Amino acid sequence: MDFLKVDAQPGLKAPVVVCAFSGWNDAASAATNAARFIVRRLGARKFATIDAEPFYDFKEQRPSVRITARGDREVNWPSNDFFYARNPTGPHDVVIFIGTEPALRWRSFAAAHTELFKEVGADLVVSLGALLADVPHSRPPRVTGSAMDPKVSSRLDLQPSRYEGPTGIVGVLHDAIRGAGLAGASLWANVPHYITTSQNPPATAALHRRLQAIIGMEWDLSELDSASDRFVEEVNTALSGNPEVQDYVQQLERAMDSGADAEPHSELPRGEDLVLDIEEFLRGQRDDS
Repeated sequence: MDFLKVDAQPGLKAPVVVCAFSGWNDAASAATNAARFIVRRLGARKFATIDAEPFYDFKEQRPSVRITARGDREVNWPSNDFFYARNPTGPHDVVIFIGTEPALRWRSFAAAHTELFKEVGADLVVSLGALLADVPHSRPPRVTGSAMDPKVSSRLDLQPSRYEGPTGIVGVLHDAIRGAGLAGASLWANVPHYITTSQNPPATAALHRRLQAIIGMEWDLSELDSASDRFVEEVNTALSGNPEVQDYVQQLERAMDSGADAEPHSELPRGEDLVLDIEEFLRGQRDDS
């Protein structure tokens, strides 16, 4: 595959592959932020990439231009990069993929991944995702895990996947993984639907804690935990002047604590208005800092 460019094939020890795609599968960037955090914490090195040209409609997903430190103009295209890190204390090295959900040729895109995963001898492929849900920001985020293969579900103490409905590139990739005879699992963090565009450190940290047990490695999450505490405080402050929204959050808290569905509330402001208010507040807080 000409669009899969491997700079150097690292010799890896039964690697666990971690994948995250920006786009439909990545509410509040929780999944891709988790993958980037792993790259930084483990000092992972890029070793392969997938060319963007065959897979994107650039009128829909436009490249960006930036000025480099030398003053040159540089065009940045949607990126799809593979990194690796060695694990000196455990049985599995780590491969991290960070990419962008494509617009075109999904089967070819997924086939490029499975080809590389087989070449590096992947023991397990774990995708990360995040979805909007009726959950409160004031409770630890839920992370659900599933696998298509019952043996993998049993091995990792996950639920068999029973999802039916529209899917993104993550679903297509897992279908390709299964067809290639590779083991796959998926972790999804729930993100409060009323805070849609902010970074969500609590969801990112929750994905890490679930993932660490699967990989068999631990890394320092104190930076994420501090960011999570600040995030919750900022959202609480943003909501403090709106009793209707506070009441709604309390409904979500009661529902989560009891395991029931949230109660309907017909007098809430429109969702897009609520999101806008919180986002403007959080931007102001960051600007002040």
